[in-house]
Amino acid sequence: MESRNPADTRELIATFPRSGSADVEQAVNAARQAFQLWRLVPAPIRAEQIYRFSELLGQHKEELAYLITQEMGKPLNEARGDVQEGIDCALYSAGEGRRMFGQTTPSEMPNKFAMTVRSPIGVCALITPWNFPVAIPCWKALPALVCGNTVVFKPAEDTPACATFLIQLFQKAGLPEGVINLIHGLGEEVGRELVAHPGVDLVSFTGSSQTGAEVGATCGRTHKQVCLEMGGKNAQIVMEDADLELAVEGALWGAFGTAGQRCTATSRLILHSQIKEQFTTRLVERTHKLQLGPGIDGRTEVGPLVNAAQLQRVSRYLEVARSEGAKVLIGGEIASQEELQHGYFFQPTILDQVHPDTRIAREEIFGPVVALMEVNTFEEAIQVMNDTPYGLSASIYTRDVNQAFQAMRDIEAGITYINGPTIGAEVHLPFGGVKQTGNGHREAGSAVLDVFSAWKTIYVDFSGRLQRAQIDNH
Repeated sequence: MESRNPADTRELIATFPRSGSADVEQAVNAARQAFQLWRLVPAPIRAEQIYRFSELLGQHKEELAYLITQEMGKPLNEARGDVQEGIDCALYSAGEGRRMFGQTTPSEMPNKFAMTVRSPIGVCALITPWNFPVAIPCWKALPALVCGNTVVFKPAEDTPACATFLIQLFQKAGLPEGVINLIHGLGEEVGRELVAHPGVDLVSFTGSSQTGAEVGATCGRTHKQVCLEMGGKNAQIVMEDADLELAVEGALWGAFGTAGQRCTATSRLILHSQIKEQFTTRLVERTHKLQLGPGIDGRTEVGPLVNAAQLQRVSRYLEVARSEGAKVLIGGEIASQEELQHGYFFQPTILDQVHPDTRIAREEIFGPVVALMEVNTFEEAIQVMNDTPYGLSASIYTRDVNQAFQAMRDIEAGITYINGPTIGAEVHLPFGGVKQTGNGHREAGSAVLDVFSAWKTIYVDFSGRLQRAQIDNH
């Protein structure tokens, strides 16, 4: 299979194997064999190898960022941030090697000791998307490894070169053979087979809600643990008392950063009627000035979409928007500039007069498209915000501290920003959402340890006699 530059498809980045059943079997078997030794390596020693990996990421940051830009298209400064997030995650995970605390608690019986410890789960299948080809694999692999699990890593077929680079760095960091394994190929082929493989104990998946539902169903039938991080239809509320310039900056970054190809991207702007006209005018003016082009160009602010299918998907959604009565204020078309004809470029797009019941207001587009929705009160803004099948990220701009705290309480989302855009997660805090965004687990922060480790409760009875809890004690 081929990986080509989405900014100029004439440029071949890499060729990679279309893996099949034999590759899945080999990778899972290698991981199962390695698990028996890796789980016995003390967690602080495992953490030292993660720390060495963080140093290697830092040494190769510029090289890897350039490869990200070539392979999936995001501007180079964003690609550097992608790698930095991987570095931050490695440093945090390395620290957790000495912090995987359990609990000790008094027993209800005399001469009896009670405690909890964390145990590794086994072989973890990690299925990752293309939009953060370094950060998201690091979010999954590093805590999995430091907890004592082994890994089979299946990256998106759009970013195989980035995945291969990461595996090479893991090898240089000194991970034993079989601890982390890489397979390439299509999700509907090797991805599906990996999820169903009886030698896999846990699946961690990031992608669409539709595919995530299939992954979850398979794991349910095969009794695997599963962590799902899926879609979003994130909104930014702008109240009448907001700092409008700050809110416009947040909307631009949230809607058009990574060409809107983030699960946390701002796809809805819920605007109070008192400021809607002024805010919209400023937003359109600023959007008009955005530089569309190859990510490798330092002037570029919005890069290409990742592939032809994604370009056509966004284009079809604009047809849906027009049929539903939305008004295109700017953009709305595949880029027509001659210098962009060999790439997958879509114009940054603002839609007005969008009703909450329409498809364009409820379905994830995953492109540089944002919908404007007008409200008259704070209560209406919260109602519109929550009226979505998803619940990943949310934002509100207001100077009213009372409204800010009400929003923190009432917004149905796993992540909530006050006077900031819907994107910008930090690795030491939990990441994930509610409703169709996930299945209750969280990535990043200390919460991720609950994904990649199992609680074991231990009782030590040193009384020298049979003690029957709840019977002898009452």
